[in-house]
Amino acid sequence: MTATPIVLLHAFPLDHRMWDAVAADLAGTREVIAPDLPVPAGDELPAPALEEAADRVADLIRAAGGRAVVAGLSMGGYVALALLDRHPDLVAGLALVDTKATADTPEAAANRLRIARDVEDAGSVEPVRGMVDVLLGESTLAARPEVRDRVAAWVEEQDPARVAWAQRAMSARPDRTDALRAFDGPVTVVVGDEDTVTGTDAAEHMTTTAARSLLVVVPRVGHLSAVEDPAAVATALDELAQRADGPTA
Repeated sequence: MTATPIVLLHAFPLDHRMWDAVAADLAGTREVIAPDLPVPAGDELPAPALEEAADRVADLIRAAGGRAVVAGLSMGGYVALALLDRHPDLVAGLALVDTKATADTPEAAANRLRIARDVEDAGSVEPVRGMVDVLLGESTLAARPEVRDRVAAWVEEQDPARVAWAQRAMSARPDRTDALRAFDGPVTVVVGDEDTVTGTDAAEHMTTTAARSLLVVVPRVGHLSAVEDPAAVATALDELAQRADGPTA
């Protein structure tokens, strides 16, 4: 049996590099696809909608053979759910990592739009630099400053236009609980036990919504579990992919 490819969708305000360690662990067993969102297609960004990114990911999956296990962390999870909603036939298994299925509150959406404007006005990522200390868990910040430095460097290297795009796209996303409920494939929900951004309540909501779900709580990490403990996340994704490969997937 051919192993199902796995697609890794990154968090905001980062890029595919946040998955490097996880991808290295998985690459020996199956094809790994880790694009930069919203997936480059020429010089122009698409309309600021997660659906646009999901459609471009769908094209990558079709090119890789037609179905894939899709794993998304934070914003990547929002894109994964948009993909599931629009192209359910392409999703063999779904990993929702430190993310949520619900929409922003009006206040959160308005804050995203404000940040998008601030980034454009500044012409830099300065308005989102402070996110680094929110994304990482207390244990990581206290004991592993090199992880913070790496994430801060990634943030610094982002294109302000893509940062603004992502904030606008996330602000407009709908609640996709119903799409998750309708999915009959295997689902793994991963959350760091120090995640203060989406957290365990959102993880439990998705776990109870999905028909064939497993919950993995990663200790001593925050919102960027795939960066803070890539081995634990890779193990969870590998187990999910094996479920998707099986005859009952």
